[in-house]
Amino acid sequence: MTAAGIADRVRVALDNADVEEFAALLSPDVHWGAPGDANPPCQNRAQVLAWYHKGRDQGRRATVEVVEVHGNALLVGLHQVDGDQRWQVLRVGPDGVNDIRGYERREEAVAKLAH
Repeated sequence: MTAAGIADRVRVALDNADVEEFAALLSPDVHWGAPGDANPPCQNRAQVLAWYHKGRDQGRRATVEVVEVHGNALLVGLHQVDGDQRWQVLRVGPDGVNDIRGYERREEAVAKLAH
């Protein structure tokens, strides 16, 4: 998979809260956590999906405002129903999205795209 090849699919999956479609885009050993966390709380596809399900069950909702391709990464801007904006950097490898990091500010996320 390539970042350019899955950008639209990521947008559709997240906008529609389609967990099954999002799962198809994730590498089996995807990691998800805070920036710089060497031991992120989500270490595989099942844990990432459990986090999504938990958020949905707790009423968390967001719409995708931005999906930009930056080499092997995607910058995703999310607008949450509570009014907050969040940013994610999704790194893509041959098996799909293999790393997801969350940021509160676009500038922080963009700075990490080069790393």
